Amino acid sequence: MGLVAATAAGRRHAHRLAAAWPHARLVEAENVADALRAAWREYDAVVAFLATGAVVRILAPLLADKRTDPPVVVVDEAARHAVALLGGHAGGANALAAEVGALLDARPVVTTATDAVGLPGLDTLGWPVEGAVAAVSRAILDGEPVRLVADATWPLPALPENVRVEVAPLPTDPVTAGDDGSAEGWRILVTDRVVPLDGRTVVLRPPSLVAGVGSSRGVPADEVTGLLRRALADAGLSPASLSCLASVDLKADEAGIRATADAYGVPLETWPAADLAAVDVPHPSEVVRAAVGTPSVAEAAALRHGGDLLVPKTASAMATVAVARQAPRGRLALVGLGPGAADLRTPRAVAELRRASVVVGLDQYLDQVRELLRPGTRVLASGLGAEEARARAAVAEAAAGHAVALVGSGDAGVYAMASPALEYADDRIDVVGVPGVTAGLAASALLGAPLGHDHVYLSLSDLHTPWEVIARRVAAAAEGDLVALLYNPRSRTRDWQLGAALETFAAHRPPDTPVGVVRNASRPGQRVHLATLATLDPALVDMYSVVVVGSSQTRVVAGRMVTPRGYRWRS
Repeated sequence: MGLVAATAAGRRHAHRLAAAWPHARLVEAENVADALRAAWREYDAVVAFLATGAVVRILAPLLADKRTDPPVVVVDEAARHAVALLGGHAGGANALAAEVGALLDARPVVTTATDAVGLPGLDTLGWPVEGAVAAVSRAILDGEPVRLVADATWPLPALPENVRVEVAPLPTDPVTAGDDGSAEGWRILVTDRVVPLDGRTVVLRPPSLVAGVGSSRGVPADEVTGLLRRALADAGLSPASLSCLASVDLKADEAGIRATADAYGVPLETWPAADLAAVDVPHPSEVVRAAVGTPSVAEAAALRHGGDLLVPKTASAMATVAVARQAPRGRLALVGLGPGAADLRTPRAVAELRRASVVVGLDQYLDQVRELLRPGTRVLASGLGAEEARARAAVAEAAAGHAVALVGSGDAGVYAMASPALEYADDRIDVVGVPGVTAGLAASALLGAPLGHDHVYLSLSDLHTPWEVIARRVAAAAEGDLVALLYNPRSRTRDWQLGAALETFAAHRPPDTPVGVVRNASRPGQRVHLATLATLDPALVDMYSVVVVGSSQTRVVAGRMVTPRGYRWRS
């Protein structure tokens, strides 16, 4: 990322970004115009601490295409605003403005129509897009009826109510508006097939096709490329939907195949011959088996992950190709919302919430993020005690092909929803884990630095774990002299377990060992209490609290709980 500044204040702001982003560099030149042009040429993104008008005049002659121009964000002298000037949503300027704003405490200014009203841009879904993108996007914004027709359920973001989703065979003829100007003709097609276009149609190309490739040694790249191009065209399939090329691992270094993958902009996946030999194919060959150890390369590689064979193996002088269509894979994002404060919620968590069409979670957690969800998001909320049902619901929605976010507080993998969800998830869905700031980390930051050395997380809830098991773990932590973070420490019906745990720690540590209690970390009603093993009153603790028990080396310094990074025996 190139940073450009003309004044001392601008350079101070730029240095703040450079300190936070190792990939950011302040671009210097004889004058600021030359610096800005250099940043434009040499970097993937530009942040300019200049007047908007000056940036426009300098960069206007350099503009080429929004798909290739770097995003540009402009920040004013006082760092009050971060303006997404060029590169909008497709180029990433809107997201960059939000990130710059978060670091400089500046307000992001976004004027892209879809982003401004919370709608997904048709050219920002990560898939190739063809057709009347601007016209159909405008129809969506204007609330006109739009049909989204897909030949399968794909994990798309939420769409507003005026977009009617249909999973059905695709039409083969162009659709035009009626004489009355009806907008029923606005449509979005999601398909890997070549379909006719008109001025009211957008086609999204999902990554559904796998091309299996076999070849003789030394096959020319243009032979492989030409054979694949003809095979796709004859089958009426779009090369924009290719997700990868696949072959036997003996061909991993075949220059012609690798060059073909590069030409199509997709990866090359290779498999051991034994794996491909286990794939059932319609046209096995004993000649191929004798040569490479599998009766099929092209068809078997195309079908390695299942799916339907659309193009059986077809050959040229030195190459064979086959094309399979894979079923859509749903998407399950396991999102940790952090301890509660909005500024401790990660940008990635926000992005996943806006990427989802279905959001599942505890009702009180969903209330924290409803304003972040896109219009049309389906929300599945439930109350306390329904963890298993939430996990099953999220996995079922993802297995049906949807983009799902399963939310929890803190980090989704720490005493939260990731574990139960992954017990039910299988390999039909893609899983994305989004780390979050845990309640323990938030409590530690408020107390000082109690986690400076080895530590352990323990839950005192015996609803799903017998107390005998918990007690053994507490004893092990106490004997091991580990700092302990106690979750679920005390409730109205479980009011003795915390006292029992503290007695165990007291048997192995001095009575003046620091103990911290943080209630509602980063949320309204936050309270921080510092005591010792001898003085802590368990009545101060409830289910909204995290208890941090220090090790024998933990001490209080200037009112803060500190555990040395290297154990030093107290004098």
